[in-house]
Parts: sequence; structure tokens; C-alpha cells
Amino acid sequence: MTTTTTLSPTSAPPSASASLPVPPVLGPLGLFTVLLGAALPLIDFFIVNVALPTIDHELAAGPAVLELIVAGYGVAYAVLLVLGGRLGDMFGRRRLFLWGMAAFGVTSLACGLAPDAWTLVAARIAQGAASALMLPQVLATIQASTAGARRAKAMGLYGATAGLAAVAGQILGGLLVAADLAGTGWRSVFLVNVPVVVVGLLLAGRAVPESRSERPAPVDVPGTLLLALSLCTLLVPLTEGRAAGWPLWTWLSLGAFPFVALAFLLVERRADRAGRVPLVPPSLFAVASMRRGLPPIVPFSVNFGGYMFVLAVALQQGLGKGAVAAGATLVPMALAYFGASLAGPRLIGRWGGRVAVAGSVIQGVGFVVLLVTVWRGWPDLGFFTLLPAMVLTGLGQGLQLPVLMRIVLSDVPAERAGVGSGVMITAQQASLALGVATLGTLFMGLASAVGMREALVWTAVAHLGLAGVTGALGLRLPRLVG
Repeated sequence: MTTTTTLSPTSAPPSASASLPVPPVLGPLGLFTVLLGAALPLIDFFIVNVALPTIDHELAAGPAVLELIVAGYGVAYAVLLVLGGRLGDMFGRRRLFLWGMAAFGVTSLACGLAPDAWTLVAARIAQGAASALMLPQVLATIQASTAGARRAKAMGLYGATAGLAAVAGQILGGLLVAADLAGTGWRSVFLVNVPVVVVGLLLAGRAVPESRSERPAPVDVPGTLLLALSLCTLLVPLTEGRAAGWPLWTWLSLGAFPFVALAFLLVERRADRAGRVPLVPPSLFAVASMRRGLPPIVPFSVNFGGYMFVLAVALQQGLGKGAVAAGATLVPMALAYFGASLAGPRLIGRWGGRVAVAGSVIQGVGFVVLLVTVWRGWPDLGFFTLLPAMVLTGLGQGLQLPVLMRIVLSDVPAERAGVGSGVMITAQQASLALGVATLGTLFMGLASAVGMREALVWTAVAHLGLAGVTGALGLRLPRLVG
């Protein structure tokens, strides 16, 4: 015997929407947690700058190994970022965020307990890899679990965090090294991460929603290997070349870079045309926001990474400032950056991409003021003497990075959030490392040849040129941003 159920005319059919998955929602506590996860890797990229003299003294590292302590982290971080975004799409962004944060805590502990310089190099490479698992999930989670005004606010806060963390890293590093907590010295710049990670894991388990791509693509092994090889052939010789005396392998590596990069582009294009999902899909650049917004991020980040490194060296080695005094000099820049980045969402609603162009102009004025100040006042440069240049550069930077990041991802579909954020952060991180390598090498080479004052002046000219390139590329940004 069978029974049938009929619906009366007044009965409502089951709602089709009831079977649809509820989109994840990122609340205030969840946003704070993922922004904490975004800050940690960027702080650690820069926090080492002010600790290098102490590390060199205690571990007898030498210039080449000190460069590896910085470069090992940056290269591993940049190489694996896109892969980290892809894995988040596949296995869940919250899950990868937790794994990455836990690994970051363990590797930070390994850095802090390293008995010798080469162990520290290995731990820094592992720490960079852990960062690459964690950071792409931040933007992907924001893209997948916010919308409209909430997404705009979250992106603005992310941009503020990204820049502020870099400046705060050097300030915090100076304070920790000078404080010498429980006799830990430079080790505290790494050990401080451990309790922060424990808190972050507890918050993430409670407040960060899970999300993943509905159609995750498998890992692109050839693309991953070729991207890693291309970034290594460029960044490693540029970072290590000066300290190592530019041996033959550095020139061979640089000569191989364009060929490896071309092979990567061809492999990715072929995979895209064959219907597969490559690591960096060329079709992603058909999205106007990605195509227009990503190019200005490259010179901006080269400029930013080099500027922070050069300032750390000039303030400590050139002016003889201690770690705390060097960090304090950067406080006005951090405050100006933070204030400008918070104003960005309101400004971009009215002026669109022109906000970033204005920021590049203000930053350029800051470099001119720095150039004149150094030329006329060296070596009697104190906090108040450098204050105008610090404020102007911080203000200009704060009007650029958050705006550029919002523009890049504004039109990327939610299902490609992991890939899109991974591509953008890889471009940013590789450019930061490239800035340290190129502008740092320029500065150190000039300092040896003509003196610290002239080196800082000519490097400021290079910074000014990069600010001009960023502004010129920014003219192609959309006037209205959704």
C-alpha cells in the first residue's frame, strides 16, 4: 500500500533556498583574528632588521649568513604563497589558517632556540613556509565571507594591517632587543610569537568560519616548481650576491631567470587553454581589477621593502642610534600610515583609484624632503629633524597600499578568492624581497664607495623614481571602485 501526500492550495512548497548552503559570515572577532594572522608574517619579515647586529655578534654569522637569515624567510614565503592559496581552496581556508599558524608558532620557537647561525637560517626558511600557508587564507576568507560595505571596511583594515605591521616590526624589534627580556636578547623577537600564536589559535577555532572553493582545482605541480625556480633564480643571487662577492653562480642564476620565467608563463598558458586550472591562471588577468591594480603594487612594494631596510641600516650604522632610538624614529611614519589607511575607504568611495595616485605624489614629496634633510643635516639627524619626511612618506604609503589591494580583488569571483589573493600577495612579497635585495645592495655598495650620507641621498633618488612609476601605473586604475 502506498500513500501520497498532497499539498493544499494554501500549503507552501518547501523552500528551494532551504537546501542551499548558508554563506559563511566573518564577525568582528573573526576579522580581528585573521588580521592578527596577517600581521605576524609581515612583522617577522621586518623585525629581524634591527636584530641583525646582535645576531651577528652572538652567533658570529658574517654578512653572507645574515643576508640568508633575511632572504631565506622571504624567498620561502614568496615561493609558496600561491600554493598556500590553492591548498586553502581545496582543504578549507580555516583549516589551512590553523595549520599555518600552528606551524608558524613552532618554527618561531625553533628560531628563538637556534644554537647557531645555520640552524637559524633553516628555521627561518621553515617559518617562511608556514607563513605562506597562513597568509593567503586571510584575504580569501575576507572575500568569501563578507560583502558590500563590510568587505570594503575589512579590506581597508587589511591594508592598514599590512603596512603598519612592517613598520611596527622594526619598532617592536628594537624594543625587544634593547629590553633583553630574561637575557634572551635577539631571541625574543622570535619567542614573542609563541604566546601570540596560542591566543590566535584559540580565537580562530571559535570565530573564523570555514570556507572553500566549490570546485577546487588540483595542485599544479609543474607550475609550482617553475614558479619556485624562477623566484629563486632572481631573489637568491640578488640578495646574496653583494655579501658573497658576486661569484659566478650568482651571474649564472640571474642569466637563467628570464628563461625559467618564460617557461613558467608558457606552461601556465598551455594548462589554461587545455581547460586545467594552473597555479597562476592567465585568464585571471582578464579580470580588469586584477589587470589594472596589480602592476602598481610591484614598484610600490619594491620601494617599501627597500626603504624599510635602508632606514634600519642608516639609522643604526650610519647615525649610531640604538635599537630603541631607531625604532622611535619610525613611530611618526607608522601613525601617519595608519591614519591614512583608515581614511582610505571613505576617500576611495569618492575618488576611486586617484587616491593611490595622490598617495604616490605625497610619498614622493616625502622622499624629496628626506633627501634635502640628509644632505643638509647629516650626521646631526634626530627625531624631530626627520619627522617631516617620516610623516609624509607614511601618509603617502597609507593612501596607496590599502587602496591598491582593494582594487585588485574587487572583481575577483569568490570561488577564485584563494588564487586571486595568493597571486596578489606573492607579487607583493616577492617585490618586498626584491626591494631589500636591489635597493639594499645599491645603498650598501654606495656606502662603501662614497660614504653613508651620499648613499642615502642617491638611494632616496631611486625611491623617488619608483614612487613616480607607481603613480604613473596608478593612472590606469578605475575611477570608481565597487
